[in-house]
Amino acid sequence: MKLRHFLTLMDLNHAELTGLLQRAIELKTMVKRDEHYEPLHGKVLAMIFDKSSTRTRVSFQTGMAQLGGTSLFLAPRDTHLGRGEPIEDTARVLSRMVNAVVIRTHAHATLEAFAAHASVPVINALTDMYHPCQLLADLQTYTERCGDIRGRTVAWIGDGNNVCHSWINAAHLMDFELRIATPRGYEPNSALLERSRKHLVLTHDPAEAVRDADVVVTDTWASMGQENEKSRREHDFAGFLVNQDLMARAKADALFMHCLPAYRGCEVTPEVIDGPQSVVWDEAENRLHSQKALLELLLNVRR
Repeated sequence: MKLRHFLTLMDLNHAELTGLLQRAIELKTMVKRDEHYEPLHGKVLAMIFDKSSTRTRVSFQTGMAQLGGTSLFLAPRDTHLGRGEPIEDTARVLSRMVNAVVIRTHAHATLEAFAAHASVPVINALTDMYHPCQLLADLQTYTERCGDIRGRTVAWIGDGNNVCHSWINAAHLMDFELRIATPRGYEPNSALLERSRKHLVLTHDPAEAVRDADVVVTDTWASMGQENEKSRREHDFAGFLVNQDLMARAKADALFMHCLPAYRGCEVTPEVIDGPQSVVWDEAENRLHSQKALLELLLNVRR
């Protein structure tokens, strides 16, 4: 089978993504039924993390265990990646020892360089540009709750960051409208906006973005590596808090999503994230199931 990587959501087509989401729901049901299913027995997943992680690390390690495989967690101090040994050489070596590699790093170019020289599937566990695994979980969550997202409206409130970029890719692939509300100067990547412009609305007014929306999504205002910008960002993002008044402008049954970790009182109020419209805990759990479906796909599991 042809080698495949998952560096952005655009590495899947519409049919593949739709099928993956349905398979994730099936795998979730199997776990709830306590069914043992171990197609990856004897397979090894290497996990290289240059950034800290809770949900991504635990979900991949648990997923491999549930599928019968094993995983190796490699922190920066544990490897020579980027510390003398060329990235290309690390990719070549690991490819001869493991069956797939998950990488969480800073520059997206680092991930691309690794994948270009790997002979096993490489999965993006987050870069400064994209976070596609999060979108698998988000789309699974919406599908479980509401069905097909095609033709729906999603409002993104906050920074035009890596998760926002992956929502842009999702809108392109799944044919829904994404309204992005950011402060001036925090807009998403211009090339991405141009490529998917027929699916996007860009505004600086959160109220405009959430009007009659089916989903309202936000994220922390200062991501990993931006801690020294926290005070300035809190000033710049004033007015972008997702509270009950803002949610009231969306549809009455609109879902609230957040990739976590969340900071109550900053980007979202406790009443919203802990309220009845919030599906953040489903999103977090679905990281496990959607990534298991992804591993099946990339490692050519035959069912």
